[in-house]
Amino acid sequence: MNSTAPATTRFARGALLVVTIFNALSALTGGAAILTGWLRMPQSLLESSPFDSFFWPGIILVIIVGGTQTVAAVLLLRRSGSSLAWAAVAGFGMTIWIFVETGIIAGLSWLQVLYFATGTIQLVLVLAQLGVVKRIVTARA
Repeated sequence: MNSTAPATTRFARGALLVVTIFNALSALTGGAAILTGWLRMPQSLLESSPFDSFFWPGIILVIIVGGTQTVAAVLLLRRSGSSLAWAAVAGFGMTIWIFVETGIIAGLSWLQVLYFATGTIQLVLVLAQLGVVKRIVTARA
């Protein structure tokens, strides 16, 4: 965005960058903490899952969730033309990850609510950058 962009668009871009960086750092550090054993997760959480250890969930969290969030953050920082597409992919990835995780462990924690919210906010901010949110609000008025 250039400096002549509306303040709401600049705010949405900045907020999207902050949420994306937060999600990237959270997924990378959380996944690394799971893989190294620093975050001691109770094995009972995996009882109804297809996993017999936290290895694959940790790998998915680092590579898929953290990776897409990191790529989106870098592209947003570089103001790449594909940055919004990557941010949308990363936001969907975050919400899908949390949705599936919650279903597998058959429970809910405040962290899952937080990360589902940040993934959803990420998607809303992408829509705001594309002007979709503004059109919806204007159409309803």
